[in-house]
Amino acid sequence: MRLTKNDHPRIDQANVDALATRDGRFVVHSNDDTLSAADLALGYKPLQRVELAWRQLKSGLTLRPVYHWALHRIHARVALSVLALLRVRIAKAACADSWGNIRDDLKPIKLAQLSSCNGTVWQVSGSSPEALKHLKSFKIPEPPPVLKLA
Repeated sequence: MRLTKNDHPRIDQANVDALATRDGRFVVHSNDDTLSAADLALGYKPLQRVELAWRQLKSGLTLRPVYHWALHRIHARVALSVLALLRVRIAKAACADSWGNIRDDLKPIKLAQLSSCNGTVWQVSGSSPEALKHLKSFKIPEPPPVLKLA
């Protein structure tokens, strides 16, 4: 934006055109000088998918951000991120559907513990037809309405 002589805001088209040449680009930095720009990009893009899968996994658990300083914790986080991405890819391949749809269809399945003076009942909420289709794709049987009576 720039101001005209009459102090009216106006879009600076030359600046917009100059910035448009950089749209869709990103910067990747590495301390390994032997890697080409293409190799860095190829290594970085799967990392973005791992991080996205990790964020989606954590969002369902409502975890707060964790900053790791110990090497074994960093390794554990990377391993969990890779496992989360693997879980997402296996689910997408098994169901031939997007991870968002699979997650949303399976979300209503809940396990509830009902306690009284006579005992405890572990009950599973009803499954939708879409959820049952996904469970069948994973070769997981439909959960029984009552899991345990104690």
